Amino acid sequence: MGSIFRLFSLSLLLLYSTPSFSSTPSRTPSPPPPQPPFSKIYAFGDSYTDTGNTVSTTGPSGFNYVSSLPYGMTYFHRPTNRYSDGRLIIDFVAQSLSLPLLPPYKAVAARGGPHGVNFAVAGATAIEHQFFVKNNLTFDITPESLGTQLGWFNKVLEAQGCGGGDRVKCGALFNDALVWVGEIGANDYAYSTGTSLSKSVIQSLAIRRISTFLEAILAKGAKYVVVQGLPPTGCLTLAMVLAAPDDRDELGCVKSADQQSLSHNALLQAKIEDLRKQFPESVILYADYYSAYHDIMQTTAKHGFKEVFKVCCGSGGGPYNYDFFSACGSPSSSPCSNPSQYINWDGVHLTDAMNKAVSQLLLEGGYSQPSFQYLLSKRKSQG
Repeated sequence: MGSIFRLFSLSLLLLYSTPSFSSTPSRTPSPPPPQPPFSKIYAFGDSYTDTGNTVSTTGPSGFNYVSSLPYGMTYFHRPTNRYSDGRLIIDFVAQSLSLPLLPPYKAVAARGGPHGVNFAVAGATAIEHQFFVKNNLTFDITPESLGTQLGWFNKVLEAQGCGGGDRVKCGALFNDALVWVGEIGANDYAYSTGTSLSKSVIQSLAIRRISTFLEAILAKGAKYVVVQGLPPTGCLTLAMVLAAPDDRDELGCVKSADQQSLSHNALLQAKIEDLRKQFPESVILYADYYSAYHDIMQTTAKHGFKEVFKVCCGSGGGPYNYDFFSACGSPSSSPCSNPSQYINWDGVHLTDAMNKAVSQLLLEGGYSQPSFQYLLSKRKSQG
């Protein structure tokens, strides 16, 4: 992914490569390092994007050991409160842009960070928490929603002089800022499973909340926005364990769950198209998480994966090595010795290797519409 940054900075390098015509031999000064295309990233989402806003005692039920090894064992060699053995997609995005990894909002609060802030919260929903309270679905559910994250974002902007919805004042803050909206909505569907609430009601509300959120940040002046769709949630190990054996698609994933993700993503893309018309001066990308994940499932050997459903960190053995009551990090669980050969880390979350493979496709492989290279070119042309 470093090629993204190199392509962006090539013209800047050329500015400093003019030959010297001095007759006296002299040492050519080293050119200054090129500036990254963005100076900061603002990220939102759930556990697939959360870099530390939850810990073992505050995260989603069933994943109560994120603050302990073996979480973080592969890349960081220590737990960082990321739901993986290593990096998340947002980490690979930051590294591809030559930026530091994003600090979680709860570590920096309203003062923010010099290179951005991560507002994502594990277990977060698109729909506000009060909806789940009203429908008696609050057991072990993270209270933060996408609306909560927007509130935190507003505090950071206000601390930087962007308050009162003044688009002109806020514009300067967004000139070199990338807004990355990680996948959000999977928890909404999960929390309503087995209840009287229909999936169509959840879907309608979730899409509406995501659309409202995107409109709010665009109205503030966001110029470069990437929105991830849902992955094929039916390919996650937990879904495989819970679903009926005859509910499978051609890849062996849970068919009904994948169809739900596809339907959600189609509606999300339609909303994004509407927002492009409403905010033509902004570049809004749809990152096709579903297709990237799905295509990796079809070409596992190419990416070095040998286990597509079996979890790396779990217990119980068998085809999935997953037991909800003996989750990754618990005394009865253990990690595999070769996580780079596994897609799934703990039953729901992905390995560093899988996050890397997906991020490469989203950033360089043409799985974003329009492409991420297009976004970079627009950033470059607008200065």
